[in-house]
This record gives sequence, C-alpha cells and structure tokens, in this order.
Amino acid sequence: MPSGQGVMAFDYGTRRIGVAIGNSISRVGHPLKTISHANAQMRFQEIEDLLKEWQPDQLVVGLPVHPDGTEHEMTQKAKRFGNQLHGRFHLPVQWVDERYTSAVLEGDAKMQDNLDSHSAALILEQFFAELAAKQNKVLDR
Repeated sequence: MPSGQGVMAFDYGTRRIGVAIGNSISRVGHPLKTISHANAQMRFQEIEDLLKEWQPDQLVVGLPVHPDGTEHEMTQKAKRFGNQLHGRFHLPVQWVDERYTSAVLEGDAKMQDNLDSHSAALILEQFFAELAAKQNKVLDR
C-alpha cells in the first residue's frame, strides 16, 4: 500500500454498520459513526456521503467467522456487503478476520453506545497490523 492512503473500515451487521477511518501513515483507526437505517438504500446513501467527505483510497470489511475460522451466515452477508461496496463505489475492498473485535469491546461500559464504530476501528487497526506483518516478512527474505 502506498504511503498516505486513506482507508475506511466497516463492521457490518444486519441492523447496524460501524464505520471507521484511518490512513497508512498513522495506522490508527478512528471511529466515525454507526449507520442504523432499516432501509438498505438509505444505508448506502449514508456510506456514499461518508466516502465523498473522507475520500478513502481503499475499503476494509470485517469478516465474521466462527472461533475455529469456519464461515457462517453472517460471513456470507458481510461478503455480499463488501461486494456491493465495490460494485457501487469502485474502490478496492479488503477483508479482515473480525471474530474477536466486538468481544474485546463489549466488556467496556464506555463503548456500549459506539460499539459498532469502535469495532470498525479495531478491524482497521487489524488490517494495518496484518499489512505491516506482510511487509516485514517480505523485507526479511
């Protein structure tokens, strides 16, 4: 990933979608908001507004899986959501294993109102950590 690229992350849920923003320099995820429209078109309109405002170069979507790594119903829904993002907004989409992000935050009472956007920030930071690990592996060769 080129230096300075903006990245927007999503913690997809059928009722709420957490959104966070970050960049490849700081590698820190910042919670933006939780989208909770019941209507899919309204959700995508709100996402479009955020994309226009923040102009990220890339998108990241948390991929929920069982603790053993196997897929389940929400895995497919999150993949579909990511594919819709790519199709609508023509930005590259990366996937990040999110199996423990919500569990990490649920015990913190301060996070209850913004759990989804903070989960998206953790997903984004996981993406940056995985990216750094891959880069270090290449440099070690």
